[in-house]
Amino acid sequence: MALHFLLDDASDAQPGRTVVLTGAEAHHAATVRRVRVGEAVTIGDGRGAWATGTCTSVAPREVAVEIRHREDVPPPAPRLVLVQALAKGDRDELAVQAATELGIAEVVPWQAARSVSRWDAAKAVKGRARWTQIVREAAKQAHRAWVPEVSEASTSAQIAQRAAVTPTLVLEPGAAESLSTGMRELRDAPEILLVVGPEGGIEAAELESFAAAGALPVRLGDGVLRTSTAGPAALAAIEALLGRW
Repeated sequence: MALHFLLDDASDAQPGRTVVLTGAEAHHAATVRRVRVGEAVTIGDGRGAWATGTCTSVAPREVAVEIRHREDVPPPAPRLVLVQALAKGDRDELAVQAATELGIAEVVPWQAARSVSRWDAAKAVKGRARWTQIVREAAKQAHRAWVPEVSEASTSAQIAQRAAVTPTLVLEPGAAESLSTGMRELRDAPEILLVVGPEGGIEAAELESFAAAGALPVRLGDGVLRTSTAGPAALAAIEALLGRW
């Protein structure tokens, strides 16, 4: 499969025109991935633009691509949103990376009550920037036409507010309903929130507030998955249930 690269502005990526990769993208293309003249690549802007072309010149600071074809890909529907609790180490980052590859449209960092990792104001800015970079690279790797949005970190109260207006599934090992059962009512929803707790689980008070807002607790089988794998596992099941896979 052709390598994929991102432009901030893909308006000039039209058939018959030549676009030039510069900066980090050019370095990545020429030095890291070692593209060659004549090699086919794809180019996008992360907002639906998708162009195919051929490299006509390759240098460490500039890579020229002659565009052969372009299409504008609509965003996937329903829109899947991962609410990922902050976790220690890199477990939350692993979840975000995999979720991006699996088709998520938005990631919401969640400062859950039991989150070991805590983001103060300064750390929230750095953390969001870090997650944004992870999402961008994962979207490129997965050849996605749409790069997911990374929202500002949210509190449990803010998640409950959003659940009050958006169909929401909360992963909870002790839930009465399975994920597949819960999805039966949401197949036609324009947007679905998937809430994943931290290592120690979601506190009872948080579960109660989410349920009061209309969120539905669901389980993934009979076991308990890590926070780094629960979201991606649920997303894979959702994609299959929606008929995307």
